[in-house]
Amino acid sequence: MNPYRGDVVLVLDGKAQTMRLTLGALAELEQALGTDSLLALVERFERGAFSSGDLIALLLAGLRGAGLSIERETLLAGSIEGGPMAAAKAGALLLKRAFSVADEAV
Repeated sequence: MNPYRGDVVLVLDGKAQTMRLTLGALAELEQALGTDSLLALVERFERGAFSSGDLIALLLAGLRGAGLSIERETLLAGSIEGGPMAAAKAGALLLKRAFSVADEAV
């Protein structure tokens, strides 16, 4: 796990999984959420105008971006340590790290 690479850990079904928003993962997320730009994607989350389905799409993109082969249904059926609040915090940190400059404290 490397925070300077944008990595965030999500504990799913008792196992620590790394998430990372690569360019491909961001493209997948844009498509899943029907946004037309990275700016629109980030603004959606910054405004707090996101749903639980949007959060699932973000976490799924992050898990896949880090190399985990996982289907949406598996994530939906899984148990996230810390529940919905931990999932939301992990998603927020994932976005922050994806768009932070390496010299910034993360």
